[in-house]
Amino acid sequence: MADRIDGRVAAVLAALRAEASATVLAEMGPRYGLVVDKAMGVAMKRMQTIAKPLRPDHALAQALWETGWYEARMVACMADDPRQVTPEQMDRWRVDFDNWGIVDTVCFKLFDQVSGAAVMIPRWCGLNDEFGRRAGFALMACMALHGTGEEADLLAGLKLIEACATDERNFVKKSVNWALRAIGGTETPTLRAEARAVAGRLAASSDKTARWNGKDALRAFAKADKGKDQ
Repeated sequence: MADRIDGRVAAVLAALRAEASATVLAEMGPRYGLVVDKAMGVAMKRMQTIAKPLRPDHALAQALWETGWYEARMVACMADDPRQVTPEQMDRWRVDFDNWGIVDTVCFKLFDQVSGAAVMIPRWCGLNDEFGRRAGFALMACMALHGTGEEADLLAGLKLIEACATDERNFVKKSVNWALRAIGGTETPTLRAEARAVAGRLAASSDKTARWNGKDALRAFAKADKGKDQ
């Protein structure tokens, strides 16, 4: 079995290397803010194409993640089976989060579909490392966007948003804002109203980061509401 998995991992890595681009690799940091120690330089569209015929394959996903390659980890989260993902795996992978791309993609493509995933939101939002905290708010945003989050969990999430809205670290600030806009964009009246109330309080804050979060969300809400009225 191990030999079979090793062979499949080698095949995926070979497929990724065949799609690698020196230009994509060179632009990852300067253009997209993706600072990665172990990367090949493969465009997202190519990674998605490689991952599609592999899913769902939990064992292969674990083995791909363990390679440490950015692209292999991206394929892993797209190929894994959310029905077999445990909270322990979520925490284990979260420890390896070292750039916004892997954080957001893992949450968007996999973690928000995992049963009981919401318990990770307060745990991760309470972390102090930048990408760990981003993971909490990214998961919150994805669960709101995909309709996998319970109303009570998202209401609790709004309290976390308000509590962490002053965190000026770029990758945290953007994820807090993303989560607030995502919750405010749901079709649930209570969530929409509460998200707008939070945004209003933040917009009036004396803290510049909180104020930016609130004002940006209010603009997004106003634009969305205007679009619905037309």
